[in-house]
Amino acid sequence: MLGGFVFRDRIIIFVTVDLTTKHYIMAYDSNILEEELKNKVAHDYFSTYDNTKIIGKIDFCIAIAKSASNDAVLFDTSRYTIAESLLWAEAKSGCRKDIYKSFVQLILTIGKARTFDQHLPPAFLGAFDAEKIGFIPYNKVMDIFSLSDFNWNITPSDHETKEFQLVYKQVKEIIEQGLYLFYYDRDDKELRKFIKQNFIVGKSQIAKIKIDKNNFVAIYQKWLKEVKPTIVVNWEKAKQANIIDADFYLADIFSKDNISIKEKLFVLLQQDHYELDRKEDALGLANRSSAQFNDNRVAHNIFWNRYIRPPKKEYWDYIAKRRDLLVAPDVRERKGSFFTPQSCVELSQKYLADALGEDWQDEYYIWDCAAGTGNLLNGLSNKHQIWASTLDQADVDVMHDRVKNGANLLDSHIFQFDFLNDPFSKLPQGLQDIINDKDKRKHLIIYINPPYAEATSAKTITGTGQNKANVATNTMVAKSYKHLLGKASNELFAQFFIRIHQEIGGCLLAEFSTLKILQAQNFADFRKIFSSTLKKIFIVPSFIFDNVDGNFPIGFFIWDTSTPQTYESVIADIYDKDIQAIGTKTFYCQLPASLNTWVKDFDYTGKRIGLISFYPSDFQNNGKFAILSQKQKRYCKDITDKNIVQWAIYFSVRYCIEATWLNDRDQFLSPNKQYKTDLDFHNDCIIYMLFHGQNRITSQHGTNHWIPFSEKEINSKDCFESNFMSKLLNTRRTALNLSKEAEEVYHAGLMLWKYYHSHDNININASLYDIKEYFQGRNKKGVMNKDSSDPQYQVLIKQLRDKLSILARKIEIKAYAYEFLKR
Repeated sequence: MLGGFVFRDRIIIFVTVDLTTKHYIMAYDSNILEEELKNKVAHDYFSTYDNTKIIGKIDFCIAIAKSASNDAVLFDTSRYTIAESLLWAEAKSGCRKDIYKSFVQLILTIGKARTFDQHLPPAFLGAFDAEKIGFIPYNKVMDIFSLSDFNWNITPSDHETKEFQLVYKQVKEIIEQGLYLFYYDRDDKELRKFIKQNFIVGKSQIAKIKIDKNNFVAIYQKWLKEVKPTIVVNWEKAKQANIIDADFYLADIFSKDNISIKEKLFVLLQQDHYELDRKEDALGLANRSSAQFNDNRVAHNIFWNRYIRPPKKEYWDYIAKRRDLLVAPDVRERKGSFFTPQSCVELSQKYLADALGEDWQDEYYIWDCAAGTGNLLNGLSNKHQIWASTLDQADVDVMHDRVKNGANLLDSHIFQFDFLNDPFSKLPQGLQDIINDKDKRKHLIIYINPPYAEATSAKTITGTGQNKANVATNTMVAKSYKHLLGKASNELFAQFFIRIHQEIGGCLLAEFSTLKILQAQNFADFRKIFSSTLKKIFIVPSFIFDNVDGNFPIGFFIWDTSTPQTYESVIADIYDKDIQAIGTKTFYCQLPASLNTWVKDFDYTGKRIGLISFYPSDFQNNGKFAILSQKQKRYCKDITDKNIVQWAIYFSVRYCIEATWLNDRDQFLSPNKQYKTDLDFHNDCIIYMLFHGQNRITSQHGTNHWIPFSEKEINSKDCFESNFMSKLLNTRRTALNLSKEAEEVYHAGLMLWKYYHSHDNININASLYDIKEYFQGRNKKGVMNKDSSDPQYQVLIKQLRDKLSILARKIEIKAYAYEFLKR
């Protein structure tokens, strides 16, 4: 479903499936008037410049401000008798306007009035509409104004005249070659940087963005959208030949004057086409394939006009070796190994030495069957004992190249192999001999950081998306062992492990993976089959790995598959982001029923006063669930006057402890019975839920039953639509005094409500969320701001949050005591 709303003359468009926001696009309203558009562009992008000048009939002019205090101005301009312009531009209302025609109209406007005779020409000419803006250096088109026998005395806005068509023909190629084009939605950051670096008095060289090891992936993501669609390639067939779109991107990056200059690339850019699959025929003659552009390389020129190519030579090897990062998001999910940090590689090898003895490299064979470019094998000394395979031939070639440059591997032990689909008969004979020998197998270590991808996304789980095609469910291993894997068959790394366990049983498995193998409910069936002895384990934060989103623990496990063993719990060593040991943590493999099982026993009769969005009961999903006024299509439960206490407890035990990378996978559990008689605990939870930021009840979506106070307490100017919550609290406070911590939260909330109701033109029935929105407002994307310009509100909201944090610590103690969590 496509929807949107207008906010401050910008249109916020969102694509949603059900009520889950999928993608935001921010642009100006396509119906905005031209004059208003000019004002908005001036305000949003040129506010530090003089954007008030009117020069002839030119739509839009930018010059250095007289009180030049911004970073872009390098010297005082007061000595100029004529202000130096930086931009003359043509503006058009609406979207999808032909930017070439806008430039032609601007050129005809300038040429007709000979504006350049009365004013210093600008550094740039420009054209913009409600979705995009483009710039071209003035000196690129200035020769047009010297056309002889040309009739300038025409109407520039008449696009049908022969003069307009003549200029269009003259400048089209110039624009294609020299245009700097930016879309407000996807290029906002680059546009601002371009303006800041280039809109400077006296600047003659155009500043472009430098490509380095920090931004080459982000640039690739933009290249996918803007350049890839213009390359004439059958991408499916190319993939079968182990050529991917990243190879074309690398050909672009490592080029000068649009000719690739780096050796050993799979694809080369040759000005107006790409060359690939370069071979010699039987006569020794070159035989190669080529790929053309479908737009005469226009999009390619416009895109690369923003960047300096090639990058500094010091980055070449790093970028080329990190080809694994240059995959589209869906492909990354399908293939997606974590690129193992060298610090983790070294620590894992130390743990292997501790578990197997200092001579382990001489006594054991090592096979990395998900080797990528082989970085997990760095530091190993006995290359004759090491085997490395990977899915992509391109990565195999990188490893061979590394051997030539000194990597401690044997070329003959590096090979292409799809572990989840290929038969072991394709393995090199030497490795087959090890696998097929029961005694040798006991001295084989499968040493891997396997791909981590699921066949389902969050949208699939909530019923708003589809299974990811070919991610995990279509492999040979998934089909062969689905009856053993159960729901774990959706995970690629589980497929690696089950094949190892079933077909190479008796070996050692040293692997990096998430902790699902220990504690995830979906892995219950898998754990019954994969009963192996865990010799060693440590955990590190996920954010030190490349290609990983989120903050959760990644473990390194050393399993002995020859000796079956099941576990109630496992104690892991903890290392922080700097690989410093910081303690141990217990992970539970056999857990009682989850917290979400407990809610099935709630009383759902009675009057509905709100809803709660419903997500799996672990820390990683905590940020997703909230108390709401409006029903979502799925995964919402009713909060009624009969079950509000239970939901307050549910809400509070999940939010009273801050989510960290270390507890991210911890599970919330059905409690013991002791909580039922602790009325003080019940009241603490009600107060905590009422004043928590994830209480998103709003009076905009129906009657607000969640006002904690009476009209009298806050000096309301009118009656509330509902007094349900204040009556509930009054009843409970009469029967049992609130704890000191809860009372302080209540008082801090009271001060906030009083301050809000002291203002005029307010919403009498405002909720906590409405009050925050009133003072904090929203940004241009429609997201609520974090802070307010009202100093008194800032003091009050901080006091409320501070008191809430103190109450949270009190609730946390009870959460463990009543076994909502295990320590």
